[in-house]
Amino acid sequence: MRVQGELPKLGLRVSATTIRALLRREGLGPAPRRSGPNWSEFLRAQADGILACDFFTVETAFLKTLYVLFFIELSTRRVHVTGATRNPDAVWVAQQARNLGFDLDDREAPVRFLIRDRDSKYTGPFDTVFETEGAEVILTPIRSPKANAFAERWVETVRHECMDWIIVLGRRHLDRILRTYAEHYNSARPHRGLALQTPEGSGPVDLAERVPEIQRRDLLGGLIHEYAAVAA
Repeated sequence: MRVQGELPKLGLRVSATTIRALLRREGLGPAPRRSGPNWSEFLRAQADGILACDFFTVETAFLKTLYVLFFIELSTRRVHVTGATRNPDAVWVAQQARNLGFDLDDREAPVRFLIRDRDSKYTGPFDTVFETEGAEVILTPIRSPKANAFAERWVETVRHECMDWIIVLGRRHLDRILRTYAEHYNSARPHRGLALQTPEGSGPVDLAERVPEIQRRDLLGGLIHEYAAVAA
């Protein structure tokens, strides 16, 4: 305790227990933490300017492995799926980062941070794309998936709701599947973390007291259903 260490300089020797009791009696708590916010506090405070990214793999019906790179905006949970490839080399990965820049042009707040793991598929040119836009690239600790929890959660969701139920024939087939699912995820899938809003901001519709006619839209061969009220 710092107080206990300072008192001997004044010729006073007081036990830590006594100091603690005196501080508590005066309504004084421990000294404030000076090491900065923890990881969860940082994410909540800076969410509007944070992107996270990750890869996941998909096996095709012909035993080929395809790599999918995606980005997720922490504040809205909006997902950007860049596409799939069998060879995620430096050129391909950097080009996906550039393509993402065009998708983010309409953001009100600039991207300030990009969270990624230490996968060797992320090369210098990939980071440079974000750094030239003023974003800081933050690397998660080794073997710490919880440090990139938003991205990890999305991988779990897309597998559970989509990929685990479909046999993928090839890259183009996978691109169509993921494009359809991402559109559904962003525009029609409610999120508990967003008060049942969607990433693109739509939510419950005020239908007054009438019982509306409901229209169902089937996606991915009926794997996913979307519902909407039909205008009278």
